[in-house]
Amino acid sequence: MAASRIRAQPDSILVGRVAAVLDGAGVGPGSRLCVALSGGVDSVVTLHLLAALREDRGFALCAAHVDHGLQPAAGDWSAFCKRLCADLGLEIEVFPVTVRRDHPDGLEAAAREARHAALAALAVDWLVFGHHLDDQAETVLFRLLRGVGVRGAGAMAACEPGAPGRLRPLLEARRSEILEHAREAGLAWVEDHSNADRRHTRNRLRHDVLPCVEAAFPQAAAMLARSALNFREADGLLDELAHQDARACGDGESFSLAALRALSAPRLRNLLRWRIRCSGAEAPARARLVEAVRQLRHGVAPSLHLPLGQVACCLHRGRVWVEEMPAHGLPQPVRWCDEEAIDWGDGRVVFERRRGEGLCAAQLERGEVIVASRRPGLRMSDAPGRPRHSFKNLCQEAGVPPWWRDRLPVLYVDGEPVWIAGVGIAASARCEAGAEGVLPSWWRPGSPLRG
Repeated sequence: MAASRIRAQPDSILVGRVAAVLDGAGVGPGSRLCVALSGGVDSVVTLHLLAALREDRGFALCAAHVDHGLQPAAGDWSAFCKRLCADLGLEIEVFPVTVRRDHPDGLEAAAREARHAALAALAVDWLVFGHHLDDQAETVLFRLLRGVGVRGAGAMAACEPGAPGRLRPLLEARRSEILEHAREAGLAWVEDHSNADRRHTRNRLRHDVLPCVEAAFPQAAAMLARSALNFREADGLLDELAHQDARACGDGESFSLAALRALSAPRLRNLLRWRIRCSGAEAPARARLVEAVRQLRHGVAPSLHLPLGQVACCLHRGRVWVEEMPAHGLPQPVRWCDEEAIDWGDGRVVFERRRGEGLCAAQLERGEVIVASRRPGLRMSDAPGRPRHSFKNLCQEAGVPPWWRDRLPVLYVDGEPVWIAGVGIAASARCEAGAEGVLPSWWRPGSPLRG
């Protein structure tokens, strides 16, 4: 297999399309671009077009190849990509990855997940992909058949800012245009014969479904791609609405239940979906979200903890928020040896030195300090002259939600509780005015507590 060598650069509409996407993304001198190079014709053409533009544009260009190890020819593909980049004077990084064979969404999804995880580690400004209009049409159709919402139906964008951002400069080009360009330019590429395997869902759409649709509707691919643009625009408007509702209903950390109940059910679902995405989690299945909204709007329970996949929708004392689901199993006791912070479950306990605040530092230095979960029979007085109360009563008075209580870090000195996260400090362990103190706090994603 010969490495690709470009002939004289042909005049092509593809050059203008790539340049327009670069302009829209603000790519210029000093920008760092990396092409996700599979070795197929789409990524090879993308790499060549960018290589031809880099000198005038002043950006840095490299490539990355992900070796999934799923094909006997995978080693040959890696070698081809290395030779291609050597011919173009570009650096390339090859990532061997392990693909889960038991992924719930199938081998295609597992390979995509492994590939994206590898590429996300690159220290570049933009990852560049060779996706084209036919890929976009397949993606829209595939997602619609899975019942996605407006965001999912929006499929791919030519420019997606991020860290790193993603560019798809050939997203408006047909597969046939890319092939024609490659042949005119005298390029070589590798063929992945698994793309013809109809056991894969996307391949069935590509080879069986879309050709039938286009036989009846010749502009089907272009219309599906246009629909993706419309869906993305609608999704942007829904995000704007959610942002407005969030300001009207909340204080940044949580929402007022009364204000949420004034929203229509679809509007409330949109707000929760938006907040979940803002937390970095995937939007939950529609059925779960519908049930969560039903309980928020019509339920009578004072507290709710409703799992929604990676996160939970929480209600307590008239406030609603979204937080990460806790890790399985209770955290194990940790001895504190004057560290600034220690890991606790899926969060951290932070210790700040304060003058006249927090726990008495001298008392901590004299005793054995352990951070652990509540122990049976725990009782503590959180104010001078006040009798010791049970852990349950202390949490109720402090407004600690029931589902947090087993996971709250408790600080013990020689076996005696002196601090409970979200509750406070024992009266007997408080720092005197002017003395050196230690103020502990528990930070958990989405749920900061100070005690």
